Amino acid sequence: MIEMDVRITAGDLYDFNLKHAYSRPATYLSSAVGAVGVIYGLATGYYLLLIVGAILLLYLPVHLFLQSKQTVALSPVFREPLHYVLDDNGLTVSQGENSTFVPWDGVLRATSTGRGIFLYTGPANATIFPRSQMGDKTTPVIQMIHTHMDPKKVKIRT
Repeated sequence: MIEMDVRITAGDLYDFNLKHAYSRPATYLSSAVGAVGVIYGLATGYYLLLIVGAILLLYLPVHLFLQSKQTVALSPVFREPLHYVLDDNGLTVSQGENSTFVPWDGVLRATSTGRGIFLYTGPANATIFPRSQMGDKTTPVIQMIHTHMDPKKVKIRT
């Protein structure tokens, strides 16, 4: 059993939102079109195309950053630390009087970035494990995830 308390910051939520957004092909297509627009606009002096390309490249990251800051500032869930318990049965997330249990077979997939580990419990919902707050529990958490989940669903970089 692994227990830890985690306080989700705007940076942690932004990291998750970026990872989630850039896991879709449409996001990469939009970025590629924006990059081509910037390069072509610079090469030809067609500055309208340069501006449109820059907007395509910058809109999503800036929007997600502002949205993450606003969500953390306004949501009561992010005001207090979350208590995580991982055991052989699944994941329990509790805060105050509220508690949610997700069995391992209810976790859709596990992914990571350099800043965090994410256990998806819904198509766009995940439990966020910020690496900066996990300390020496990072390796045991990753091992527990690998032990209890189908390897095809786990894409965690150590």
